[in-house]
Amino acid sequence: MTTTPEELSYTSDHEWLRRDDANTDEAVIGITDFAQDQLGDVVYLDLPAEGDEVRAGERFGEVESVKTVSDLYAPISGEVLASNGELEEQPELVNDSPYDEGWLIRVRIADEAELDDLLDADAYRAQLPAS
Repeated sequence: MTTTPEELSYTSDHEWLRRDDANTDEAVIGITDFAQDQLGDVVYLDLPAEGDEVRAGERFGEVESVKTVSDLYAPISGEVLASNGELEEQPELVNDSPYDEGWLIRVRIADEAELDDLLDADAYRAQLPAS
């Protein structure tokens, strides 16, 4: 059974977004437990560099696993403030801790209105295949 934390926002492409503080314009983005489970063992990630721009719904990188290579899609638009450098040496963190140590990028939110397009935990779970 995959986990879907209530406090996060989600995309139908299986990315999550967390705002640590609603008073800040920063958000952390990663892939869901369901996504990492479907991918299998993650062996490499191609992530944007600090200062790069990402656009909601557009590809911002890719994740490679023993099974496949999959594109990553930005849940919101913004400037990349950081990529998780730990993943270069330990890509398996995405599998082991998708919502914590396995985060992908931190972004400065460009348009708060885009947050309204994201799914809450219940809506995300509802669109997952029945297990």
